[in-house]
Amino acid sequence: MDFMSTHAPEQLPGNRSLPPVEGAVQAPHGTTIVAATFAGGVVLAGDRRATMGNVIAQRDVEKVFPADEYSAVGIAGTAGLAVEMVKLFQLELEHFEKVEGSTLSLEGKANRLSTMIRSNLGMALQGLAVVPMFAGYDVDRDRGRIFSYDVTGGRSEEYGFAGVGSGSVFARGALKKLYREEMTEEQAATVVLQALYDAADDDSATGGPDMTRRIYPIVATITQDGYRRLGEDEVSGLAQAVYDGRLQQPNGPQAPAS
Repeated sequence: MDFMSTHAPEQLPGNRSLPPVEGAVQAPHGTTIVAATFAGGVVLAGDRRATMGNVIAQRDVEKVFPADEYSAVGIAGTAGLAVEMVKLFQLELEHFEKVEGSTLSLEGKANRLSTMIRSNLGMALQGLAVVPMFAGYDVDRDRGRIFSYDVTGGRSEEYGFAGVGSGSVFARGALKKLYREEMTEEQAATVVLQALYDAADDDSATGGPDMTRRIYPIVATITQDGYRRLGEDEVSGLAQAVYDGRLQQPNGPQAPAS
């Protein structure tokens, strides 16, 4: 990114000029991303819907990407810019590892992503914001960690769970009731699927599990063994269990009253 800033600054996403337009720029937007820590690491998940205004632009968009072996990024906001930013972030981490002979700390990765988001501020002010979520396994602290951002690049560490995107308000409400620190990896994956289901129930821009087309949320875990995206069979099994439960309890599992 520093090299491009010196030799071809116009190629960076935040420096590209947009033609004058009237009204909001219409571009596909990714929506809800959720994350939760568990005893052995952290789980990051995202729905598959991209919207453009009131239209569903894509039903199977990818929103969760590995950043490197021990971290991942979930994207919300303008989909095209977000994917481009993630690819540049992946390249930067790989370049750093090759040059320095060691990986950047999780804190350093989170700070670097913050700088990249800040470089997109000009486009964010024109309605093309990118607001990712960063999660990873901190090998120094031996636990999973979650970082959220605002459009200016401001970074905050989230404890336990987090959500970003248009459906995050509803997803966080579900996570507040269902999250437990002692959860297993499978339980954490089920909880984030429940949260995405609740988000889709109340937010039209968030897509729930599409049982007809067999399109399911992307769920990834990061532990001391590294990044792992759950296979379609695993996610479909968990999604089916969530769906079957909703047939009996449409509002989802209930948290204890005391």
